[in-house]
Amino acid sequence: MKPEAAYRIEALGPAHDRRAFHSGVEELDEYLKLRAGQDGRLKVAAPFVLLDENDSILGYYTLSAYSIRLGALPESLAKKLPRYPLMLATLLGRLAVSSACRGRRLGRFLLMDALYRSWRNSAQVASVGVVVEALDETARGFYRRHEFLPLLDHPNRLFLPIGTIEKAFR
Repeated sequence: MKPEAAYRIEALGPAHDRRAFHSGVEELDEYLKLRAGQDGRLKVAAPFVLLDENDSILGYYTLSAYSIRLGALPESLAKKLPRYPLMLATLLGRLAVSSACRGRRLGRFLLMDALYRSWRNSAQVASVGVVVEALDETARGFYRRHEFLPLLDHPNRLFLPIGTIEKAFR
């Protein structure tokens, strides 16, 4: 069964029960349980949750505005952009899947939804791409397999150009 047939993604709201979510990464679990709702209300981040048919949270991600130094981008990308010191981007701040759902490709499903939203929103709010910060080598490998490129100033901060995202969804 395809994930999109059995699941839905929507903005986090007060009716979503976050208490049972467990990804196995304490930092990500605590964020969803304690801070994601407030971040959404304050417009600091836009949290989205992946729900099953029983409205259980199987995963989540957050999006927010971000700026990136032009000099942090790989030269092959930077040379295609105007010489502004800062470029606007979208931050995929957190992405987590329930440990009970490992192996179902839900991380990829969440990532594709986040990239699609980022690309679609770039028509209204400019963004040169999506930035992620990988918490560990496993996460870094996940993003590298999805064509994210490491930024020059931080090896676990990765970038996917909006043009690459657009090609995937056109």
